[in-house]
Amino acid sequence: MSWALLALLALCGALAWVARRERRLRREETEHHARERAGQDARHATALRERSAHLEALFDHMIEGLIVVDAAGRIRLANRAAGAQFGFDAPVVGRPLLEVVRHHEVAAVVARLQHEREVLGHEFRLERVPPQIMEVNAVALPESAGALLVFHDLTKLRRLEMMRQDFVANVSHELRTPLSLIKGAAETLLDGGQDDPATREKFLGIIDRHASRLALLIEDLLLLSALDAGRIELRVQPVPLRVTVQEVLEDLAPAAQARGVALANEVPAALEARADAGRLRQVLANLIDNAIKYGREHGQVQVGATMLGAGWLQVFVRDDGPGIPAEARERVFERFFRVDRARARSQGGTGLGLAIVKNLVLAHGGDVRLESAEGRGTTFYLKLPAA
Repeated sequence: MSWALLALLALCGALAWVARRERRLRREETEHHARERAGQDARHATALRERSAHLEALFDHMIEGLIVVDAAGRIRLANRAAGAQFGFDAPVVGRPLLEVVRHHEVAAVVARLQHEREVLGHEFRLERVPPQIMEVNAVALPESAGALLVFHDLTKLRRLEMMRQDFVANVSHELRTPLSLIKGAAETLLDGGQDDPATREKFLGIIDRHASRLALLIEDLLLLSALDAGRIELRVQPVPLRVTVQEVLEDLAPAAQARGVALANEVPAALEARADAGRLRQVLANLIDNAIKYGREHGQVQVGATMLGAGWLQVFVRDDGPGIPAEARERVFERFFRVDRARARSQGGTGLGLAIVKNLVLAHGGDVRLESAEGRGTTFYLKLPAA
């Protein structure tokens, strides 16, 4: 075999080896790219799942209810808050919006988005017990992809607004009445009434009595304002309960004697509360004074206490009066709320006593509640930290 032929065969073999090597390298490169692409796809899929899980968790922890619907009005997404607001917990994706929320005003808002880009601040009412006031803000998604609806529960806000309006109206009324009487008495004296000793004494008494009523009202309002703002500093210390109750009963003994009410101190001698002594006396005085005023004439007011365990004790103030109607029991701690307005005003109260009681007890970390039955009296319970 000639050298030329051998060289040719060697060249062919080398070319074949080079071709195989290039094919192997291309295959390895292709496999490497495929692995990289698969890895990237897996990482993208993982990141997408994590992002979706994060968004889902974020949506579920939103205070506002959130519902996304498609162009056909079927739900694509609904968070936990929306479920709580509209009373659903089963899977709702794919179901019609109206079928899930059962409120035509919500469906009407979505229908408006066919002609409007957004609908903001639309309020509607959910007929429940108690009723809920809701607000929905809705926006159309791009390319007719549906709509996003965000729901806010305005019930507490509206209740607070109503309480504020009632508070202003009540304060105005409570101030106007004694001011009118003081002004009328002063005008009578200035018009010559001062020349008659009996008239002068009568109208000066009116001025003094209603000036004291105004001073008490302003003092109570300032105390509630300080409690609301957290500006009350409590000097907490061990307070002997029986001794404190006895001091309050002695202070109120003349009022009790005037109505023929017997006062009973049934607090065990060993019990001590961890409280501000002055504020605790104020709480007890309000409750016992109310029990004397609104309990049964020639009846009895009992004050007692028991240990609850775990560092707490319970004080009770009980009367045997007519009791509090069921519809009023949830409101007795509201400012200016009176079960019997005419009788309360004749007794000279400000309508703030029980609100002060509740706020002072809460400031001690405790709680207050009542039990009452019409015709069988009322008992107020104070939960306080034990010393």
